[in-house]
This record gives sequence, structure tokens and C-alpha cells, in this order.
Amino acid sequence: MRGSKQKKMVAVEGLRARKRRQTRERISNAAMTLFLERGFDATTVDDIAAAADVSKRGFFDYFPTKEDVVAAWQDEFGDALAAAVAARPEKEHPVKVIEEALTASIIAAINPQSLAINRLVHDTPALRARNQMKYAKLEQRLAEALTKRAKGKSDPLRIRLLAMIAIGALRVAGEVWDVEDVSKRPAARVKKLADMLWLELREFGVAASRDKTR
Repeated sequence: MRGSKQKKMVAVEGLRARKRRQTRERISNAAMTLFLERGFDATTVDDIAAAADVSKRGFFDYFPTKEDVVAAWQDEFGDALAAAVAARPEKEHPVKVIEEALTASIIAAINPQSLAINRLVHDTPALRARNQMKYAKLEQRLAEALTKRAKGKSDPLRIRLLAMIAIGALRVAGEVWDVEDVSKRPAARVKKLADMLWLELREFGVAASRDKTR
């Protein structure tokens, strides 16, 4: 009897978790649809709750603010990046791992909806200010993925620096790049960014070495 009761509890817990996930997804999808149709500022929490068939309180059970809906959508890129790092060959150099993982993640993330959401973020001051937090999360996710992949064989400081440099370059590129152009040539864009980044770092290192010998 005890064993069957425990199994039933596990099944119930699984059902509850699934229902929460489905409700969260329904709220998120409804919100993003309204944001793209009406604009972020013109969409209220009441609008989102009605479209998702939940109460206003139900919305706040899953998202503290409207901005958090967009942030949660952006977090999916971090999940994809971490998975792409884990999928790279075991003996591949971390620099190559980062370049290939970023390329794969960006290509996978490009679709009409993501491009529209990027435009929404760019055109909405509240989202643009919050958008900077995305890169801090990405840096942490990349560092964690690289650390897990290294299995204790690499200096944690080195891994954190690599993650910081790579995501910092991605942030700057995101501010400079034309999103529509990137969507047409994502692999070429990431390759160009990586080549430029590592070349500049090498030149900085050479310059620093020269200064030390003077």
C-alpha cells in the first residue's frame, strides 16, 4: 500500500508541475502576442490575464512584472547556448567551443517572431534598459556550461574571463549589428566577430608585453 501511495504522490506532483508549466507558457505566449500586436506599453496585465484565461493574481503568480515575461523569453537563448556548449567535442579548444556554440544558438534563435521581439525591445525604453541584464545572465550560463565541460581541468578564473569576453563582444555586436542583416548571414557574422575579437586581444597582449619591457 505504501509503495502505491508514493507512486500516486509522484504522479500527482508531476501533473501539478506540468500544469504550472503549461499555464506559464500560455501566459507567456499570450503576452508576447499582445506585445507584438499592440506594443509593450499599450498592453496591460489585465489584457494579458484575459487573453491567457487567468486572473490578474494568477499572472503575478508566474511573472512579477510585464518585463519579466520578455526576460523569461530571452532566457531560452541561454538554455540553448549551454546545450550547444555541452554538445561540442570533448577535446575541442574552449575558444572554438564558444564560437561554434554561439553560431549554433544564434542560427536556432532566428525566426520571424524573435526578430519582431528584438525590434520591440529596441523600440521600448523600459525593455531596452532591462535588456542589459540579459547579458549578465548569458555570461553566467556560459561560464557554468564551460566549467561543467572542463570537469575541473581548467582554471575557474580563465573560464570566467572567457565567458565575460565572449558575451561582452556579443553585447557590443548586438548594439552595432543590423539584426535583419545578421539573420541572413548569422554564421558569417559570428565568425567575423570572433576573428576580430581574438585578433584584438592578441594585439593588446603584444602591446602590454612591449610596455613591460620599456
